[in-house]
Amino acid sequence: MKTRLTAPFKRFAKNDDGAIIVEFGLVMPVMLLMLALTLESARLMWSYQSVIAGVRDAGRYLSRVAPADICSSGGSVAGLTTTLKGIVENDKHANSLFPPSITVNSVTPSLSCMSGTYRVNPAPVGTVSANITIQIPMGNLLSLFGSGLSSVTTDVSDTSRIFGQ
Repeated sequence: MKTRLTAPFKRFAKNDDGAIIVEFGLVMPVMLLMLALTLESARLMWSYQSVIAGVRDAGRYLSRVAPADICSSGGSVAGLTTTLKGIVENDKHANSLFPPSITVNSVTPSLSCMSGTYRVNPAPVGTVSANITIQIPMGNLLSLFGSGLSSVTTDVSDTSRIFGQ
């Protein structure tokens, strides 16, 4: 009588039909999480690289627009803040370069007059600094491993010699 009851259980234990579906159910959430983190980190790096390119373009613009004798004449580059912010954020057709998850908080131009053995002494050097915030849409997934991260705020700057108009 004991054999009659245990026989179906032994047959069930030896049957491995459907084991792959169980393994798939266990592994799939982890694989989806890894895919999401990979895509999110790639998007974050692309966004950061776009900001770097915008700040570099604004630095090039500053180096050509500011007068070459700005150090000796006592000029300032503060009046170019709005124009430089537009260069960092938009293309030449005024279309936004960044996805909505990137916010340019501020763009600050500055001027340094470097003394030395340069052709023009002191040599004017302009710096464009941008403070940006990048929202991380899937950052709350990181709360599974500790604290979540919803945004990153950082500064990007570029320095170039001012050649003037």
